[in-house]
Amino acid sequence: MALTYFKRYRMEIDLNKVDFAKHRLPAGYRFVPWSPALVATHAEVKCLSFRHEIDANVFSCLGDYEGCRRLMIEISRKEGFLPEATWLIAKLDEEPAEDGATRGRIDPASLTYVGTVQGVEDRFGYGAIQNLGIVPEQRGGGLGSVLLLKALEGFRRAGLKRAFLEVTAQNEGAVRLYRNLGFAKARTVYKAVELMGVPVR
Repeated sequence: MALTYFKRYRMEIDLNKVDFAKHRLPAGYRFVPWSPALVATHAEVKCLSFRHEIDANVFSCLGDYEGCRRLMIEISRKEGFLPEATWLIAKLDEEPAEDGATRGRIDPASLTYVGTVQGVEDRFGYGAIQNLGIVPEQRGGGLGSVLLLKALEGFRRAGLKRAFLEVTAQNEGAVRLYRNLGFAKARTVYKAVELMGVPVR
């Protein structure tokens, strides 16, 4: 067992300067709002998104479904939990019918969930992004940017002025995404983690 220190950045953004119209969901995808009935779905998407990534080394709960489920329950019970900043992205496996009484209705069985994000207001009045994740096979198409903007919009609707997130410095793709959306590094922190023969990715 070895003690390893992971460098992480706290990145912040002024919500008044965010262009929420900059990114849109591609055709065939839908936002799904928070519901307590979706705890398991958020946990499953979170696990699929993080289990083979460096953050599963930094936070061991992200490495398996049960850990993600416990984390999701903990987040949803926080005093500052914000449903309006907590979303799933679902991919439609088939287009909904467009005629008669079925117009606009989507069969839940025709959805595949591919992205998750949660938002919390911290004790200083900041919006805190929790665990933005896109499943590996859906990356590269801009879904992460769109999902993050949806959560930030929820913070602003809740009356918040600023938001932040933390990201592992080695996760260069995520750092680049956040900078492109207007986040700036506010400070560097280090997290000590005991690793038992787990390769650092």
